[in-house]
Amino acid sequence: MSLTDIRLETGVAVPGTMMDVQLTIGWIFEHVLRNHGRREVVARLDDGSLHRYTYADFGRRVAQLAHALVELGIKPGDRVASFGWNTHRHLELYYAVPMIGAILHATNIRLFPEQVCWVLRHAEDRFVFADASLAPAVTRAMATTPEYRIPLVVMGAAPADLPGELYDYESLLARQPESFPWPDLDERTAAMLCYTSATTGDPKGVLYTHRSQVLHAMCAGLAASLNITQRDTVMPVVPMFHVNAWGVPYLCPMVGAKLVLPGAKLDPASVIDLVQQEQVTMSLGVPTVWLPVRDELEKRDLRLDSLKTLVIGGSAVPPSLFDDLKKRGITTVHAWGMTEMSPIGTVSRPIAEIEHGPPEQLRTELLKQGRFVPLVAWKLTGEEGNEVPRDGKTPGALWVRGPSVTASYYRIGNDLPAFEEGWFHTGDVCTMDEWGYLQIVDRSKDLVKSGGEWISSVDLENLLMGHPAVREACVIGLPHERWVERPVAVVVLREGQQADEPGIQAWLGERVVKWMIPDRVIFIDVIPRTGVGKFLKRELRERFHSLLTG
Repeated sequence: MSLTDIRLETGVAVPGTMMDVQLTIGWIFEHVLRNHGRREVVARLDDGSLHRYTYADFGRRVAQLAHALVELGIKPGDRVASFGWNTHRHLELYYAVPMIGAILHATNIRLFPEQVCWVLRHAEDRFVFADASLAPAVTRAMATTPEYRIPLVVMGAAPADLPGELYDYESLLARQPESFPWPDLDERTAAMLCYTSATTGDPKGVLYTHRSQVLHAMCAGLAASLNITQRDTVMPVVPMFHVNAWGVPYLCPMVGAKLVLPGAKLDPASVIDLVQQEQVTMSLGVPTVWLPVRDELEKRDLRLDSLKTLVIGGSAVPPSLFDDLKKRGITTVHAWGMTEMSPIGTVSRPIAEIEHGPPEQLRTELLKQGRFVPLVAWKLTGEEGNEVPRDGKTPGALWVRGPSVTASYYRIGNDLPAFEEGWFHTGDVCTMDEWGYLQIVDRSKDLVKSGGEWISSVDLENLLMGHPAVREACVIGLPHERWVERPVAVVVLREGQQADEPGIQAWLGERVVKWMIPDRVIFIDVIPRTGVGKFLKRELRERFHSLLTG
């Protein structure tokens, strides 16, 4: 009997010989400085000018910021809030704060003022670092609670008459040493804090560890995932206050991609100009950003030759947007995830079995939410808790687990229905097909149950946004005396286009069965959104609650 057999028989584990290296953000930082120091970071400032520096310059300023944080009295475990756009200063906070052992709370600037104040207080932030254009907003938010104030560090030229204790970001960094004795941190130390966008109830905090951030960046960078390399120029339009800009602030420096940070100007013309000027090859954002960009490209009959890939998440990609961008040489990659998942869970890339098959089959698969990235386990369960078949038809509740999935909410815990036996319930109702492509049928709370039959609001929205006159569409379920609930479509028309309710309903009637056609089609100028650009269906349901019942 061999030594191995003896050890296995007696149940003694055999230790490996690998180095025990902590997976921390500092590991990414050192890799960037040693291997990608010449690559560039470009940031658009509030005045429209561009700030340029290299990753080597970035590294020196991160060290200066770390010294400044220590001088301000920030200690390991302290929470530091950011309230900013996608800029180079925000990127510096992403590294300096967690690398001294503190926690960066990337605060959603689009929450209501009362919610902003609530999350700052709930997180117990010691300081807020705010862009100059946003400093008045954060002070107004704090003022919603009498006598609540925390010191404010202004990034840029501070507006006049700001109340409270103020510091200037650049003055804090000036004359600080350009190197820092970074502490050795345990990889399970908390690094980042993000709150959900509060579509229902108060926002919930998710506390990411160094380990979860590093593993998430590595999985997101795979070829079957975001596929970002050193040759890319990447512009995250998704905000750095929205689930860490989907991991881009760690992934792009890690692989050495040029990073273009668009700042506050996200109107279609400004996005297009920056893509052209910096020759952006990939950008990331929610559909509500790219729909008006699509319209602008069509109006100007313009192609963005450098831009090869758009990663779109946050909500389902309208098929019309997918097709329109493809005509202009842009590949749309659908991704899905959640704040609770760091966030990326699935990415829709072609696989070998279908890549060279019928084009319509490939298009159908790529319009789904995609295949799960490594290190995210999943299951779809039916009403009895059993796993549903992978037939692309049978819906089930989606559960996930993994090293970048939260096990609880910050200062709330896991004593909630969302957490069960090591799994997290996403709240999505989904199908899984034989090729491994996940499709979200709907959020469980957004499904419309009419006379005992389920109607997917997502399917109806995608169809409506294929209408030539429709720019955006949101479908909600409203109370009905006979059928309990019926769908109602809320629609925004494209500029210069006209349509009426009977026409939209007749158009849908050619594409769905009669009982799925919305009872009403309401035309409005702007669909309300959450802080991260998703349709705020709760507000629409409240506004039109009695529409079908009189």
